[in-house]
Amino acid sequence: MEILRIAEGSKGRFAAMDNGTEAGHITYSKAGDSLLILDHTEVNDAYRGQGIGKVIVMHIVELARRDGLKILPLCPFAKAVFDRTPDIRDVL
Repeated sequence: MEILRIAEGSKGRFAAMDNGTEAGHITYSKAGDSLLILDHTEVNDAYRGQGIGKVIVMHIVELARRDGLKILPLCPFAKAVFDRTPDIRDVL
């Protein structure tokens, strides 16, 4: 699974790609230079139940740590991942 960042100005998405098929994505908006607001998670029906959404969230967390960014998870799915995973809250 490859995670691609597709930026469109101050908005964009992180897409999980499986051999050319988009398995799922999380959309975001940038607020300033240091905050990513995660606003929607969607997983292709064929990939549901495989942890694709969490894989994308964890990829975003690693990017945030690397680039010194903070994350505001407005999306209920992303917020639930942060609520259940205390060791990633350093980027909140």
